[in-house]
This record gives sequence, C-alpha cells and structure tokens, in this order.
Amino acid sequence: MYLNSPITQFKSLSLTTEPNPEEADIEKDPVEATLKSPSLPPSLSEGTIYLSQRGNSLAQQKSEELQRTLLAHRHDRQLIILQDFPDPDALSCAWTYQLIAQQYDIKSEIIYAGALSHQENIALVRLTNLPIQRWTQQTLKTKDLSCYQGFVLIDNQGTTSQLLSAMQHAKIPLVVLIDHHSLQGELESEFVDIRPYVRATATIFTQYLQAGLLTLDSSINQHVKCATALMHGLRSDTNRLMQAQEEDFMAAAYLSRFYDAQLLNAILQANRSKRVMDVIERSLKNRIVQNNFSIAGVGYLRYDDRDAIPQAADFLVTEENVHTAVVYGIVHDEDEELEIVIGSLRTSKLTLDPDEFIKEAFGQDSTGRFFGGGRTSAGGFEIPMGFLSGSNENSAYAKMKWEVFDAQIKQKLLRLVNPRDNPIQSE
Repeated sequence: MYLNSPITQFKSLSLTTEPNPEEADIEKDPVEATLKSPSLPPSLSEGTIYLSQRGNSLAQQKSEELQRTLLAHRHDRQLIILQDFPDPDALSCAWTYQLIAQQYDIKSEIIYAGALSHQENIALVRLTNLPIQRWTQQTLKTKDLSCYQGFVLIDNQGTTSQLLSAMQHAKIPLVVLIDHHSLQGELESEFVDIRPYVRATATIFTQYLQAGLLTLDSSINQHVKCATALMHGLRSDTNRLMQAQEEDFMAAAYLSRFYDAQLLNAILQANRSKRVMDVIERSLKNRIVQNNFSIAGVGYLRYDDRDAIPQAADFLVTEENVHTAVVYGIVHDEDEELEIVIGSLRTSKLTLDPDEFIKEAFGQDSTGRFFGGGRTSAGGFEIPMGFLSGSNENSAYAKMKWEVFDAQIKQKLLRLVNPRDNPIQSE
C-alpha cells in the first residue's frame, strides 16, 4: 500500500476542485504566500508561492510533507531511479530533486538502465551537463548498494525500470515517489505524490520550487539550466503546451523568469538521426488503419534506437482520419543478451484513455504488474520475451519469431479497435 497517500486520497484531492463556499469572499486573484519552517535551511524560509487559490492547498501540503521527509533523511545517500528510457520530464525533475535534496546534505545519484536515444534527450543532457549515469546489469555487479540509505522514483513507479528489482533485493527502502501517471501497482514509500490529473511531473516540481523548497537564482548557471530543463519537460509532456491546464501554464510562467530561451531552442533543434527516419519509414510501410487506429510493427531495433518507436507513433498520429497510433518492435540489447517488445501509443481522441486501453489490451504478468500504462494522449508497453530471446543469427527463426509476436500484438489491439462486446467504453 501507499503509506501516506492511499488511493482514495488521489480521488478526493484535485487541483481543479472548486473553492469552498465558506471561502467565497477570499480574493480570487493569484496570491503570494510564504512557506516557513523553523527547522528548514535558511534559503527555504525565503521562498514564495505563486499559485491559484484552488491549487494552493494541495501544493502547500505536499511541499510541507516532502520537507519533513527530507529533514528526516539528512546526510543520507540516495539513488534517483528513472525509467529505462528517460524523457525530458523525468530527466528535469530528477535534477530538480537532486538540487533540493542537496540542501539537506543528501547526496543523490540519478541513474537509468536503458538508453538515451531520442535526439532531444541526448541534446538536453549534453547541453545542460545534466548529471545522469547509466547503470546496466553489469554495472550493478560492481556497485556496493549497502552505502545507500534509500532510493527515489520520479516520473515512474518502477514498472519501466530494470533497476527496481535490484533495489528491492538489496532491501533499500523507497523514500520518495513522485509521478503524474496513473497508479501502476502497490509500493511502500515514506512520501508519495501521485497526481494523474497533472499533465507533467515538471509541473509538480515547479510547484515545489514556488513553495520555497529551492530558491532559484538567475545568476547561478546550474539553476538556469535546470529551469530550462523543467520548461522542456513541461512543454514535452503537454504537447508544446497545447494540452496544458491552468497549473501547467502557471508553472511555465514561473519558469519563464529563469530559463534560457536560446538554450531551449538549441535542444529543440536537434536533428533526427538516419536510424529514426528509417524506423518512421518502416512504420509507414507496415501500418494498417482500422476505425481511425493506425497500427504498425517495425521489426527488430537496436537497444540504442528504442526512442525511434515513440517518434514514429508521433508521426503516424498526424495522418488524416487517424486519431490513435500504436507502433511497436522487438528491441534487442546485444551486450545484455536481452530482448523485449516495446510499443508506444499516441492519441488525439479525448475520450480514449491510453492507460485503460493498454492495460486492457496487454494485461498483467504473473506477479500482477501491468505490461504498460499511460497518461493523457500517450502510453507505452514493454513485454519481456524471456526464453524466446536471442538466436537471431538464424534468419529463418528470427523472421518466424517476429511474425508470431507481430500477429499476437495486432490480435490483442484489434480486439479493442474492432470489439464485439465493446470491452472499452471509450465513447
């Protein structure tokens, strides 16, 4: 269970709740308040909060809870675990958490197990010097995990990271869990802030900044770069702010005081690689379109090219008379001898819930963990191939294996796209 944020709490707390009638005479314009605590570092007592009246309560509450958690873990050493293929939202929020935690003398390392292959993610890390490390299964064998007192999950709930099992095996406690995706399972954590109705985790972290957990300073280069990363994460997860809500716009307005527009533009101008273009071409050739769904299998991909799959889905969903695109392929890592089916969903259909659709399509593994999930307008899934992994040097076997997986995935998707009993009520 979630120790201090039960599922019912997520349903009852909302940034879009109407004001209490008893507070009708409260000023409705944005307010300025100060978050103070006698036991906080000096810089924190000077922070100000610029939130709308209706969002103030929850943001304030969660900020105070996070402060108490960090104070209880002064001088600890933590690992910040991201999904295997971290996106701008995850990268920027992990960096923000690291900077906040430093004020409590908490040393943290940002790690992931997969790859940075999307050109914008590579540019973000390189141009900002974002401190992230790749830990493969081989890397884990060389690490002494006993020196860490806790780990943190940001923009994920462990279902998309190979590193979660290593943390659990080493009995490292989960201290902080912050995400904007729907609940994916049961984890025990000291602090939990999961808001599925918020468009980006970057919005949540910007609210922490507004509440005074970290006072941004435009004269500090690291702060400017971190604010730029947060702006990129917020922009990315709200489809260039076109799907942004009030709290997202307010977060962007706050970050606009600190971010570097030229740096952000340089990140966004990163060119697609030839491999990404090849995968997009494959998705175009292989797609089938039914009931406004475009479904495409792209065959085998190298592990480092995994991020070409969501980019292909982004492209296919722009086709005329298509509101939802699903692209998938078999991603193989020769170094780790690992193969996994990875897919991405993109939709412009407001009444289609990506999280519900993917969970209904692919279900759960033997431990009860879903193979995928989603958020507003986007989702993804990862299905380990287990015993069938490898042996691709035999071209006939590799072709047959792909045909089986391709047929099975299409079958599961088309069951919902052309339902007989309408198992998903999307209308």
